[in-house]
Amino acid sequence: MRSIRHPGPIASERFAAMPCAAEPLTLRLEAGSSINDAVAQALAAAGFSGGYIRLRNGRVDPMRYVIPAASPDGTHAAWYSDTFAPEGITVIEDAGLVAGRRDERPFFHCHGIWRTPDGVRRMGHLLPLDSHLAEPVEVTAWGIEGALFDVRDDAETNFRLFAPIKAPVLDERRGSRAAICTVKPNEDIGQAIEAVCRRHGIDHASIQGIGSLVGADFDDGSAVSSYATEVLVTDGAVRSGRCTLDIALVGIDGEISSGSLRRGANPVCVTFELLVVASDEEPA
Repeated sequence: MRSIRHPGPIASERFAAMPCAAEPLTLRLEAGSSINDAVAQALAAAGFSGGYIRLRNGRVDPMRYVIPAASPDGTHAAWYSDTFAPEGITVIEDAGLVAGRRDERPFFHCHGIWRTPDGVRRMGHLLPLDSHLAEPVEVTAWGIEGALFDVRDDAETNFRLFAPIKAPVLDERRGSRAAICTVKPNEDIGQAIEAVCRRHGIDHASIQGIGSLVGADFDDGSAVSSYATEVLVTDGAVRSGRCTLDIALVGIDGEISSGSLRRGANPVCVTFELLVVASDEEPA
């Protein structure tokens, strides 16, 4: 399996997970402020400080995003491109937003696919403080209770990354049994998810999340060679303890690829942030 070397010491724990409850929501994101603020306000109005949002058909102006790039020095294994700033309305086709906290303030991490004003389909890492909705949009989401993604210094990668922490439980009756988790570099993403589920006694679940992989190998035999990618889970499930993930990703060259990941062949590049929501029965 491919691997990547980060500058810091390799952490002994290769994933971190925190049990929580997850409640399905429909939220209205208002225009007129940054998408970061719009998400935070909508979650707060529903009574949550964190969650996972699936944003589709959102019209954005200004739109600011980056894609993976080579590191300019030895302080990181990979870095980000210069900021892309298309002029006019960009339409978000599909994006995943992990909403948590950074420096005691609401913050989210977003990977998605969008169509820029010139009609070209692009993918990348949306900059939440610099991008604004041009119009209100309704989104599906999960509100998370009892845990929260919080940005912390990560010695292994030398990045500031989301980590799952315990949070106060305001309403124990809300939501489905779930866990939020992060996965360290060079761990196969599917097998890491299975390990999380075993630890928390979950046999069947839906999987939501975003992250990065060291290239990708798909079930259909196709592959992506870029050593740094940005990934959106488009469909994920655990069935009887076995994980399947459909993803879209963009590499350093800006090319978008998608498909079902091949088992045991897809190591994390920098991090992966996930919401695992247990289901009582095996998904169809």
